[in-house]
Amino acid sequence: MNKRKIASIIGKIILIEAVLMIPSLIVALIYGDGDASAFLWTIIPALIIGLLLSHIKQSEKRMSSRDGYFIVAAAWIIISLIGAVPLYLAGGFESYIGALFEIVSGFTTTGASVLTEPADLGHGIIFWRSFTHWIGGMGVLVFVLMVMPMENDNSMHLVRAEVPGPTAGKLVPRMRTTSMILYGIYAAMTVILVVLLLMGKMPLFDSFCIAFGTAGTGGFGVNAAGIGGYGSAYLEIVIGIFMLLFGINFNLYHLLLLGKVREVFKSEEAKVYLGVVTLATVAITLNILGQTQSFAKALREAFFQVASIITTTGFSTVDYNFWPEFSKHTLVLLMVLGACAGSTGGGMKISRVIILVKSLFAEIKQIITPRAIVTVRLDGKTVNKQTLNSTRIYAAAYLILVCVFTLVLSLDGLDLTTNITAVLACFNNIGPGLGLVGPAANFSVYSDWAQLWLSLAMLTGRLEIFPMFLLFARSAHE
Repeated sequence: MNKRKIASIIGKIILIEAVLMIPSLIVALIYGDGDASAFLWTIIPALIIGLLLSHIKQSEKRMSSRDGYFIVAAAWIIISLIGAVPLYLAGGFESYIGALFEIVSGFTTTGASVLTEPADLGHGIIFWRSFTHWIGGMGVLVFVLMVMPMENDNSMHLVRAEVPGPTAGKLVPRMRTTSMILYGIYAAMTVILVVLLLMGKMPLFDSFCIAFGTAGTGGFGVNAAGIGGYGSAYLEIVIGIFMLLFGINFNLYHLLLLGKVREVFKSEEAKVYLGVVTLATVAITLNILGQTQSFAKALREAFFQVASIITTTGFSTVDYNFWPEFSKHTLVLLMVLGACAGSTGGGMKISRVIILVKSLFAEIKQIITPRAIVTVRLDGKTVNKQTLNSTRIYAAAYLILVCVFTLVLSLDGLDLTTNITAVLACFNNIGPGLGLVGPAANFSVYSDWAQLWLSLAMLTGRLEIFPMFLLFARSAHE
C-alpha cells in the first residue's frame, strides 16, 4: 500500500472540502444567522490539515487498484467527519452523532434526516446541508480529478471505486477531461433547473437548495413541508422531470452532445428505466384514485413519488404511508431497483437488474440445452464473465448486508416495517422509508448508535459495498 500517496490525495480532498464550504460561509454572512463562526472554525483547521497532508513527499507516485478503493472509502468517511462539524457547532443538533448522520445523508445523497424542522437552522447550514447533495451526487473523487491533475492510471482506479454501476466507462482517453465533461453537463442541468424553479416563483435561496437536492438525487428540503409545501403543480412536474433526467446515465447526455442520437436510443437500460417509471406511475395512479380528488391529481402524485423513489431522491408531496398496500409495496420495489448506472441515483441500478434477469434466463437455457453456447448481451454487446461475476457477487452481498443491517437495527426496539425500510432507504440512498421513518417523519426515533449504524449503511450503499469492505480488510493495509 502506497501510504504516502494515499495521505497526499486525502489531504487534497480535505483542502477541496474546505474550499467548498466557502459559499456556505458567504451565505451565512449575508443572512447573519450567527452560523458563520461555525464554518470559520471548520474551514481554517481543515485548510491547515489538508496543506500538511498534501505536501507529504512521495517516493512512489503510482498506486494500485487496492489503493484506489481504500482512498475512496477513507475519503468519504473523512469528509463526512469534517463536514458534520459546522452543523454541530451551529447548535442545531443535540449531538455530534446526529450532525454526522445528517451530513453523511447529505454527501451520500440519501436525504434521511433527524430534524423535525430544518427551517430552524441558519441559512448557511441549510445551504451547506443541501450543497453536500450536489457535491456527492457526481462523486467527490470525480470532482477532485477535475480540479487536480493526476496520473491517468491512478485516476482510473479512483473512478472505478466511486462511480456507481457495474462498469466505469471512459468518455474520452483522459480521466480528467472525462470528469470535466461530466461536471459540465451536471452544472449546466443544475443551472437550467434553478432558472425553471425561479420561473415557478420559488424563492432564490430555496431554488438553489432544491436544485442541489434534485441534481444530486438527494432529497433535503428547506423546511418540513417539503416540495408539497409550495402548493404548485408546475414545481412538482418540473422537479419530477428533472429527477428522472438526473437518474439517466450521463454518458448518454455526452453522446447527445456529440450528435450520436442513434446510440442513445439503443440504450437498453434507459428504455427499461423509462418503461418501469411509466408502468409504476400508471399502476399507482389507478390504485390511489379513490383517495384523491381527481385523476389528474392522482397521476401527478403518483408520477412525482415514482420519480422520487426510483431515482432515490426522496422528495415527497404526500404521505404515502396512507396509500394502499399495493402502492407502498411498489415503492419499496422501486427503492431496491434504483436508477441507471453512471447517474447520480442510487439503488441496485437498472443495468445490474437487467444483467441478473438475463443471467437467470441464460442459466435456464443452458440447463435445457447443455451443448449450446449461451451468452448474456446488453445493448447488443456480450457481457464479459468478469462483469457477470461481479454483478452476481454484488447482488449476493447486497442481500446479505440488508439482512445484517436490519437484524442489528432491530436491537433498537422498533417495528419490522420501520427497520427494514429504514435500512433500504439508507443503503439505497433514498431518504424516507415507511412506518416511523415515513415521508412525514424523520430518523430521530433511532438512538445515536443506531444512527451511526445507518450512517455506515449509507456509505456502504453509496460506494457500492466493496470499497468499505477493503477499508476494513486486514490485507488491504499491508
